[in-house]
Amino acid sequence: MTTEFTAKTKCLYDTDYYLWLQQTAKSLANRDFTTLDLDNLLDEIESLGKREKKAIKSKLRIVILHLLKWNYQVNKRSQSWIYSIAEHRQRLYDDFETSPSLKRYCQDIFLQVYQEGRKLAAKETGLSLNHFPETCPFSLENILDENWLEIS
Repeated sequence: MTTEFTAKTKCLYDTDYYLWLQQTAKSLANRDFTTLDLDNLLDEIESLGKREKKAIKSKLRIVILHLLKWNYQVNKRSQSWIYSIAEHRQRLYDDFETSPSLKRYCQDIFLQVYQEGRKLAAKETGLSLNHFPETCPFSLENILDENWLEIS
C-alpha cells in the first residue's frame, strides 16, 4: 500500500464516511487488501460488536423495567406495558437468532441490568427504590419467556 493511498483513504474516512464504506466493501469484495484502511476498518468492526452489546443491554433493561412495573404497580397496569415487553422480547429473540453468542452476554449482564431496571422503575413510577426487590425476583428464563408476566 502506498503512503499516498493510505493518507487519501484515511482522509476519506473523516470526510466522506459513506464513500469510505463503499470503497472498503469494494476492496474486500475484490480481495484487494493492499488498499484497505485497516486501522479504521478494525475500529469499525469493534464498534459493531459494541453496538450489538449495547442494544442487547437496552432491550433487556426495558423488559425488566416493564415487568417490574407490571408486578409491583398492579393498580396502574397498562396494555402498553404488555406490548413493550412483547416487542422487546421479540427483538432479543431476533438478536439471539442471528447472533447466538449474544445470549451468553445477556446472561453475563443480567444482574447488573436488573439493578439498572429497578432504578428506572423507581424513577418512572415515583415509587421508592425499596418498593422493588433488591434481589431480582425472576430469572432470565422468565424474562425471555413470551408467556410469562407475573411473579407467583
